[in-house]
Order: sequence, then structure tokens, then C-alpha cells
Amino acid sequence: MDMADRIVADGYRDVGYEYVNVDDCWSAKKRGPDGNMVPDPERFPNGIDGLAKYMHARGLKLGLYTDAGTLSCGGYPGLIGHEKQDIDTFASWGIDSLKVDGCYFDNRTNYPAYYQGLSQLMNSTGRPILFSCSYPAYLQGNTFINYTFAAEICNGWRLYDDIQDNWGSVDGIIKFWGDHAQELAPAAGPGHQNDPDMVLPGDSVFPTPAGARTQMSIWSIVAGPLLMSNDLRNMTEWQRQVLQNKEVIAVSQDPLVHQGERVSLSVGEAWFKSLANGDIAVALRNPSTTATVKITAPLHLVGIPSGTASGRDLWNHADLGAVSEAIVATVEAYGTAMFRLTPQ
Repeated sequence: MDMADRIVADGYRDVGYEYVNVDDCWSAKKRGPDGNMVPDPERFPNGIDGLAKYMHARGLKLGLYTDAGTLSCGGYPGLIGHEKQDIDTFASWGIDSLKVDGCYFDNRTNYPAYYQGLSQLMNSTGRPILFSCSYPAYLQGNTFINYTFAAEICNGWRLYDDIQDNWGSVDGIIKFWGDHAQELAPAAGPGHQNDPDMVLPGDSVFPTPAGARTQMSIWSIVAGPLLMSNDLRNMTEWQRQVLQNKEVIAVSQDPLVHQGERVSLSVGEAWFKSLANGDIAVALRNPSTTATVKITAPLHLVGIPSGTASGRDLWNHADLGAVSEAIVATVEAYGTAMFRLTPQ
């Protein structure tokens, strides 16, 4: 409830953040005598339906967690044997999003069919519920994961380990994204997105804006959901500015939902994404953790074969005017410069 109040009062809702998601461990350890899930009575005295009403009264939406197995990852009741009962219950409580994790599921090869069944059950409730699937992350190491099938049954799907509050974790996810862009990109589109996990500005991993801007830039280029993981009561001004940058968010939320790709350069790397109005979003990333570098990306390598464009610096909110042959930026350690280019 505090987070919802901060989302409204501090301007997050106004720039597009609308879901407040409760993760694992919200329920009692045992189901009720009728088999229904029971919210922990001490931590949720007004129930989940009361929490949903609180969100809806503020123009927000409520997300809830469950698990495909016998238990949740935290040891609370799972869905197995109660799929229709639980999903009907969640819908009756007024939830708007459901994350289904994958712990304690006996046969992982059956994940796709099981999650497809859950998708059908959610649709049968008649309530719009954003469906976040975790099963592709549990299939890592397999020779083939059908991400386009995930796109048919889920709105978003986790495909990597849980993000951690350290740079190695963030950097590892970025590398995974770049290395696997060809297989991931076809699954992204309106209503369905690959999910690289939460954005961390406001947590300890980013003591300065550089790394925070990098994560927001790359997550926006690859059309990942922007799910904050922080305490909104303790945010600095620069952290709010990073998370509320309307121009970067516009790239993230572009209606084309095109997933961008990475190009390796002689110094640094470029990430670029086609936008619905014909513009190209470009992020110049410095992977170094120690040195400031000058990064040069020829325009023909980032989707502008004509070699000429007009540009806008999205982090500095500044027009660049004409850009010819290459987009160039001096980028500090951990950092990323981000631009919106209009081909000429």
C-alpha cells in the first residue's frame, strides 16, 4: 500500500508504471478447509481482494504470484490439483496480473502444455489478467526452447535466472540477451514480451547514474517489461529521474514492440531498435567498469543505410541536429548513451 501511494504521489503512475506486484509468500502455509488459497491473515488483514480494491481506487493494478508445482519456491501451496479453483479465486479477488513460477514441478518437459492449460483457464474467467510465465527460465540448458510458443500463451516470460543486486548479474543478463537475440526476437510483439527480469535503480547495485542508465537503456531497446525492484520511499532525485525518463520509456513502450539487437564495435557496443514511426533507437554501451571510452557506431550498422539522420539525446534531453555517417558518444565506465534517430 505504501508503494502504491508512492507510485501515485511521486509521478511514477503518470509516466506509465501501473502494476503493483506481490511476489511469493503472501499466503498462509496451508489451504482452507474448502481447498481455497488463504491470504496470510496477519500481513493481509483485508485479504487480497481488499488490496486489489486499494490499487484500483488509485488507478493502479494488482499482480499476484503463484507456482505451477506442489509448492511455491518459498514453500507455500502450489497450483497442482487446484488449477481452476485457484485461478477462479484469483479472478474473483480482482487481480490484474498473475506470475506463475516453476518450482517443485515434477516433469519439466511438460511445462509448455501445462502453462497452455493455465492460459486457457485464465481466459475462461472473462477477466483480463496479464500472464507472466516463468517456465522458459527453468528450461535453460535445453537444446531448444520454443519462445514463439510462449508468445502464443503468455504475455511475458522469464528466460534467465533471477536478477541479483550486483553488476555481474545485470551484465550477465545483458550478455545473454545479446548472444541470443536471433532466437528471442521473433517471439516479441504486441501483447507478448521476453522478460529479462526487474530493473534495479534504487537498489545498491547502482551507486551512480551510469549503470542505472545502462540497464534502463538496454531493457528498453530489447522491449523488456519495466518492473521496478526498490523501496520507493527511499529514492534519490537522480534515481527517480532515471526511472521516469519519458523519452526512454517511450522507446520501451513503443507499440511495435520490436526487440532490438546488439552490434559489437571496435570500442564498446551498439544496441538498436526499430520504432513504430520509422525512427531508430540506439544505445551506445561501454562494457568497461574502469575506463571512459569514445564509442563510434556507423549508421549503416544500426539500421540507417542512408548514413544520414537527425538525432535526439534521450538521457540529456537535447537535440543533436544532423548526424552523418556515424553516431558518436563519450561514455563513462558502466555507462550507456541513448539516442533516437530519424533517418533522412
